[in-house]
Amino acid sequence: MVEVRKLGLGDVLEILPKKHGDHRGFFSETYNAAELKTAGVDLVFVQDNHSYSAAAGVLRGLHYQLPPFAQDKLVRVTRGAILDVVVDIRRSSPTFGKWEALEVSAERWNQILVPKGFAHGFVTLVPDTEVLYKVTNLYSKEHDRSLRFDDPAIGVAWPTISGGFTLSDKDRNAPLLANADLFD
Repeated sequence: MVEVRKLGLGDVLEILPKKHGDHRGFFSETYNAAELKTAGVDLVFVQDNHSYSAAAGVLRGLHYQLPPFAQDKLVRVTRGAILDVVVDIRRSSPTFGKWEALEVSAERWNQILVPKGFAHGFVTLVPDTEVLYKVTNLYSKEHDRSLRFDDPAIGVAWPTISGGFTLSDKDRNAPLLANADLFD
């Protein structure tokens, strides 16, 4: 049975699938809808995404999509390690603007469930990191949004990476929380 652990913000969850190993290697059900439903997670995923980052310090985020294309995300790492960060962007939430981080890695074999209403991002902690994530809605360029990863109003404590972060232009130029399109 999969283990599900509630983190500190809203319905952000750590998912810990079982991993069975022997002299040949290992086997794991990384996603089982019936087991997750029993644990209270009843989502239908419609798209899988896969990213590869060659270097440590690649920072992707903070990303989200607005309704009606908002997405829940189930994120896992198949190689390497990331610091995964979620930010509550629901204006009506008592934890609005608060953030939480979780190390997700191939070694720990854990996952993070990021609900709708949260911006999501990560930084690679080691080179050659691969991240796979399932989403509950299709990508929509029109609804795609970002927040500044270093917005002082949010105050994410990103790790110190030798050589600094590698960012896309989109992420480098993302708006601050105060100027962003958010959830009500």
